[in-house]
Amino acid sequence: MKQYSFFLPIFANKTKKYSMQKVSKIFQYLSVVFGVIWFGANLSRIILTFYLFQGNQFQLREFITQSFLEPIFFILNPLLLITSITYALFFLCFILFVITTSIKLKQNGWLFIMLILVVSLAPFEFYLIHLDYKILISVFYTSFDPQVILDLTIRRFKILGSFPPIHLFSFLAIIYLFLFQPLKKNEN
Repeated sequence: MKQYSFFLPIFANKTKKYSMQKVSKIFQYLSVVFGVIWFGANLSRIILTFYLFQGNQFQLREFITQSFLEPIFFILNPLLLITSITYALFFLCFILFVITTSIKLKQNGWLFIMLILVVSLAPFEFYLIHLDYKILISVFYTSFDPQVILDLTIRRFKILGSFPPIHLFSFLAIIYLFLFQPLKKNEN
């Protein structure tokens, strides 16, 4: 048994390294899944809510009356819930992937750029999630007032202006960087 005791710590380190690589791959997979679900739901929500209004003044379209707002907001609520939950899970899994991965940021510019994009856009997205939370609470847990929800929806568009398209294009860049992994530094 003594002759093998020298190799046990080496084997233990390899097992731990293999285990961490496996955990890292799981977080990578989960961040991709949650990110893609968030992207689709967010794009759908932006298109559907923007379609409610005509022009940049955020006036409701002529065929949408106050009586139609209640079913419209009940239909949009699952999208609000999906985008809120999946973005939070994407952010958590991505940060855990960066922490557990053996990939070095110095040699892999694609991961560094992704990290900068995700971390710099997160405060804005969490603010939008906060507004979505207020909308969800207004629809499900308080007396339903379509005007309050409409005001929150308009505020969501007006406050950050062109942020949603920029965020969506940035997320497309993140997907591109994740798939093709450019900007790798050779070890030579």
